[in-house]
Parts: sequence; structure tokens; C-alpha cells
Amino acid sequence: MTQEIGGFAALDLHPNVLAAVIATGYEEPSAIQIQAIPVILAGHDMIGQAQTGTGKTAAFALPILSRIDPAKRQPQALILAPTRELALQVATAFETYAKQMPGVNVIAVYGGAPMGPQLKAIRNGAQIVVATPGRLVDHLRRDEKVLSTIQHLVLDEADEMLKLGFMDDLEVIFKAMPESRQSVLFSATLPHSIRAIAEKHLRDPKHVKIETKTQTVTAIEQVHLMVHADQKHAAVLRLLEVEEFDALIGFVRTKQATLDLAAALEAKGYKAAALNGDIAQNQRERVIDSLKDGRLDIVIATDVAARGLDVPRITHVMNVDMPYDPESYVHRIGRTGRAGRTGRALLLVTPRERRMLQVIERVTGQKVGEVKLPDAQQVLDARIKKLTNSLAPLVADAEASHGDLLDRLTADIGCSPRALAAALLRKATNGQALTLAEVQRDQPLVPNSSGPRERSERGDRPERPDREGSRERRAPVPLAEGRARCRTALGARDGIAAKNLLGAILNEGGLAREDIGRIQVRESFSLVELPEEGLERLLGKLKDTRVGGKPLKLRRYRED
Repeated sequence: MTQEIGGFAALDLHPNVLAAVIATGYEEPSAIQIQAIPVILAGHDMIGQAQTGTGKTAAFALPILSRIDPAKRQPQALILAPTRELALQVATAFETYAKQMPGVNVIAVYGGAPMGPQLKAIRNGAQIVVATPGRLVDHLRRDEKVLSTIQHLVLDEADEMLKLGFMDDLEVIFKAMPESRQSVLFSATLPHSIRAIAEKHLRDPKHVKIETKTQTVTAIEQVHLMVHADQKHAAVLRLLEVEEFDALIGFVRTKQATLDLAAALEAKGYKAAALNGDIAQNQRERVIDSLKDGRLDIVIATDVAARGLDVPRITHVMNVDMPYDPESYVHRIGRTGRAGRTGRALLLVTPRERRMLQVIERVTGQKVGEVKLPDAQQVLDARIKKLTNSLAPLVADAEASHGDLLDRLTADIGCSPRALAAALLRKATNGQALTLAEVQRDQPLVPNSSGPRERSERGDRPERPDREGSRERRAPVPLAEGRARCRTALGARDGIAAKNLLGAILNEGGLAREDIGRIQVRESFSLVELPEEGLERLLGKLKDTRVGGKPLKLRRYRED
């Protein structure tokens, strides 16, 4: 079953949900979305068998939101997730897709955060509840009727839930909901325990399974780099300094991301262009022809736009954004290493995408080795090497053709040949940093994998604060141009994670994800980077926003 570009419009979603999907820039539904959305919209119980990263969150979020009644101020949908990280991730996805549905509220319920505000939010009519089983059972002990109005239930990553020992909690939760509810179960595997749950609690479920057809790609060197999501552009720019490529294709998830990254590369002097589903066919052909003949060296594309692209000179593929599934990953990196040639594939991995990296390795049967971000010395060496390669062919007959001119210029200027050569080098390199001190000063701040890492949670425990208040004393990182740093009194001690703040600001502020910079959660406060332009207006829109039941109260942060 296939779907053309813009295929979300064919899935009979609520118009406001469809508008939110289009606003995110996603171009077409994934295989699991194509199969699952009509089943869930029709009200059937369903078992969905799909790996992490196949787009399954949208596969249940979009149809459930399409069936929610915003006028009813009561819990209507419950999504159970095995870990706090996944619960927050799913809640943020629901908030994104519900942006254009006034009156629809989402609450994430998990351990490590105060119970009172969570229960209050549920009682106040949050229609979507995303919860970990253990914490939800705690709420049921306080109010056994809290789930009495649930019409839709989703068990996300059910196999992981059982591995973590939540079977007893699940039984308590099932009993607290109406039997007439719709139940949807997603699991990567279907062991006997999962089948037993389905037989007991699902009514004549439809079965949707996404087969993995991925093949191993052996002719391509594959590596990954750990990086925070808001620092990808800086990481890409530094990687391009040291990678010796002929032509490169970079993959991102949205149309807007192709334009943003291509523009950033052009500003740095690279011959780059964007390729996405909005580009007309004749322009697409011009971009591909330019890549083939060397007028372009880099193309930033979405998966859809890169279909069928076959350019022999592509030596590198850079996955700037993680693909949705392993099969897409193999299709992407197959743009290089064609016809027996070798190629190199780089994958940028954010902390919360480690599991998807493991899935890719497991399905392809290949290890994707880790590399570190190039340091200042490596960048300097690469710049000098490029300069050497560009000058070496010119040296052979330069003295014979320009020796007399050199003598005259040094005499007229009154300088040594060495000083004149240095001045000409400065002009030829357009002032590019070519000393170690200059390169170190100019390098953007991007963490290596040894930097902060998100915990792989197994349970609902809160994170342990840094010893002796070191988190409080840590200096803020330098601000990017065009951004302002804002402060909220909410921090780790309030059970707040960066994802909570991000979701609240995206939902209430009407911003795109790329508008928000680094979020630093400290023990007793948090710092958020927001656009400088229109900041006061944005803060006004956020003045009544609450996170975890507490007022956000963002204010501009003044650094002395």
C-alpha cells in the first residue's frame, strides 16, 4: 500500500489535526501510520507490531485526537508508557498535533513529580493523559474514579512494560476503565504474555504489522556522533571542515529544515541547495544536474525528495535528523557507495535517540561506530591541508611567471617576501582562522558524547541532583546570535525536565521547534533560550502558562 506526497490528507483526519501535521512539515505518512490510522479512526481495537522509530506515536496520536471532543472537560484518552522519558516524549507529540484544537489539554503523569498538580490537572479536564503505570496506580489509590471516563486506551511499547514488571499495575488500570473503551496495543514483539493481555482485554482486535525488509549495507563506512538537538547546525559545520568529500547529501525530516540548513551552509561559503517536496520538478532537475556537474557540492533533502536520486560523485551521506525507521536509514545511506564504490555515512544522534540507533544496528546487523566531534586542532589541520592542496599545483611555474613581479612588489611596499606572502595568504583565505588560538575561539560549543547524557530510566525515580550544588554554580553557555536567555523558578526539584518546558512553550507560545535554543534545567531553576525578536510579546503569551501544575513565569535573564 503506497501513499503519495501529502498523503496525510487522504487519511480522513480531523481538519485541525491535519493542519497541525502539515504545519510540522511532515510530507507523507509512514507505513505504520498508513495502516493503523484508518483502523483506529474506525473505532476498532488493534494490535500494532512495529519497531521503535517507525512513526507509531503519530499512528495513534493523530486518530485519537481526531476522535476527542474538546467540549468535554474530562479524561477521554489514556496512553500508557513504560518510562518517564517516553511518557514525556508522547505527551509532547500530542501537544504538537493538538496545537490547532482549542480546549484540548494534555497531562503527563509520572513518578518523581508532585502528585497533587497531576491529579488536579486530570480532575480539571485534561482530555489526554499520558502516564507511567506505577504513578497512575498511585493516583487510582487516591481517586478510583479518575479513569471512569476513558474512551481510548493505548499501551505503547507493551513488551517493555512487562519487562519492567508492570503486569499487576496494568490489571489495576484495566479494571478502573469502562469496558466499552477502545484499546490499542503497540509492541515490537508479541511474546505469550502480550498475547494473553490482548485475548483478555481487547475485543476482536485488528492486527497491523510492519515487516522489516532492511538489508545490510557493507560497502559504506557508518559512524555516529552524539549531539544535542539544538546544536546540530554547529555540529554539521564542524564535521564538514574535516570530512574529505566530493559531494554530500544531508537528510532532515521537514521541508523547513532543508531550507534552514542549506541557507546556513551557503552563508559559510559552501555550494549547497535544498531539495524538498515543495520544489517544482524543473527546479529539482536543475539541483540534481548541478550536483552531478560540480556546480553544487551539498544537497539537503527530505526522504521523499531524495527518492531515485543517483549521483555517482556523492561520497558522503549525513543523517542530520534520525530517520523514522531502519529501512529509511538504509535507503538514505544507499545514496552513496553506488556501483561498487565506497562511501561514508554519518548519523547525528540526540540523547533520546540512542534506542533508535540500537534498533538500526540490530536490524542491519552492523555496528555504527562512534566518532567524536572534531577538536580545534583537527579543524586547523584540515584547513591547512585544503589550503596546501589548492596552492601546490600553482607553485611549479609561479617563480618563472611572477618572480619579477614579486621583486617589484616587495621593493615598492618595502617588505620582505615572507611578509608579502603572508598578506596574500590572508587575502586568499578571506580572513579564515588559521592559528590554533583563533580556531579555538571561533568554534561553536557542541558537546561530545562524553557530555551530559539523559538517563535510561527503568522506573519512575527522580533524577539525583548534582552534589554540593554544582548544578547551581555552573555558568550558562554562550548565547547564539539573535537569542535571549530567560529564567523560570521551576527546576529539577519540581520534577521538571527540559521536555516539559519545551512542550509548554511550543504549545502556548506558537513557536516552531527550531525557534527554541538550549534548555538548561538546574536544581532550583531553569534557563531557556528564546528568539530576541518579539521576546516581550512572547513572554506575554506565556504569562499564564503552567508546567506540572506550577506557573512557568519566564523572565529575561540578566547576566552580570
